[in-house]
Amino acid sequence: MRPSRGVPLAAAVLVAAALTWPTPATGTAVGAGHCDRQERVRVPGAAFQQSACLPDLTTTGLAGTSYTDMADQAGLTARATRTPSGVPGVQIDGYFPDSSHFNATHGRQHDAQFVIRLPDRWNGGLVVTGAPGTRRQYATDTAISDRVIAQGYAYAATDKGNSGADFYRDGSRPGDAVAEWNTRTTQLTRAARRAVALRYGHAPRRTYMTGISNGGYLTRWQLENHPELYDGGVDWEGALWTADGPNLLTSLPTAVARTLGSAGDADMYRVGFARGSEFLWPYHEKAYWGVTQKIYRAEFDPGYDPGCPGPSAGSTPDEILAPCASDADYDYASRPAAVHRAVARVALTGHIGRPLITLHGDLDALLPEAVDSDVYARLVDASGRAALHRYYTIQGGTHVDGLYDTYPDRLRPILPCYRSAFDALVSWVERGVSPPADRTVARPAGGDVVDSCALADRAAPVR
Repeated sequence: MRPSRGVPLAAAVLVAAALTWPTPATGTAVGAGHCDRQERVRVPGAAFQQSACLPDLTTTGLAGTSYTDMADQAGLTARATRTPSGVPGVQIDGYFPDSSHFNATHGRQHDAQFVIRLPDRWNGGLVVTGAPGTRRQYATDTAISDRVIAQGYAYAATDKGNSGADFYRDGSRPGDAVAEWNTRTTQLTRAARRAVALRYGHAPRRTYMTGISNGGYLTRWQLENHPELYDGGVDWEGALWTADGPNLLTSLPTAVARTLGSAGDADMYRVGFARGSEFLWPYHEKAYWGVTQKIYRAEFDPGYDPGCPGPSAGSTPDEILAPCASDADYDYASRPAAVHRAVARVALTGHIGRPLITLHGDLDALLPEAVDSDVYARLVDASGRAALHRYYTIQGGTHVDGLYDTYPDRLRPILPCYRSAFDALVSWVERGVSPPADRTVARPAGGDVVDSCALADRAAPVR
């Protein structure tokens, strides 16, 4: 029976989880020198790749170079977040064959871009992720890559095959662009496993899938559809897609209506937005609700008001972020069956085949927990896979950690809890130590919330 969730974790059972950087890798160095075997590494199927032997693969060493993109990471982490540095190794940048060209990062003007990082000191594992939101392959360098490569993991990230506010223009039929996200992640995982073998002499012993937002969706989908490729995953507030709802298109129209003055707070609560998150709504009105609703509606339902967003989401930042007035009246339930079939192509079932840990902030004002991860947990239960799933609500967490810098008295970053969850997943998979039962991780009244978060004081062995 699945443990009851929603009970705050008492302060007495929390333990300090301060992070000391750099985290030493526990693996062994490859060969006798820095970047040994670099010349042997080829990424299967890549149309273009270039490799570099670098003294530091972390953002500390890469910031301001063509090996990362700090602007694409904006807002995802709190300013005071501590990260490791001094991880030498090989970085491979490249892309797979693709017909779309939304991703102009570093002038490459090509989609299906990826980055693979292969630290000199390897622990035998591989971590794969896909870009959150409409961002690109370097978006989670600070949030995910820095720490896992310091721990000794190889790392691979994809732009998902299309990016930006015009991603919905990719493909020939509704749902094609999002469906490509899944195929590109599978493609990169297989290719990265082969690249790892060429670099280190054998395939990874463990492969973990993880991601934020749309990257969390990819994590869920991969563990449902390709469990043979992975040993487990951590899903950080993954987007939920179900053919009959809920999904983004069932909650965001009300948010757009509120922005335009035709809906009130009660309507927001009715579609799942949390009481207590109201202070975040003005920011989301300007930065998220309008653009997210219109571009995903254009992806799955292009016949609804094709003049907005039209051939592009806009030519200026204000135009891109502005809502379509017609979306205030959008009713997903009443849309034609073809729309629901388009969503069904990428829908989640909860039928995971590997251990998965889900985290979601209770103040998420873009993907409300009540109509996202709460629902996904029930899907996992209904699929008979509850034993493979843990679900933690992060009290005071919201969709992007950068908002903590504006509201430090009301929010807490999810990143440190994500790091604790990743460590818990590894212990679960590799040592048979069961993570804590589903619960709410309380926001502490004081102390370090930027770099510290413990899920519990102890864990019981798997029976």
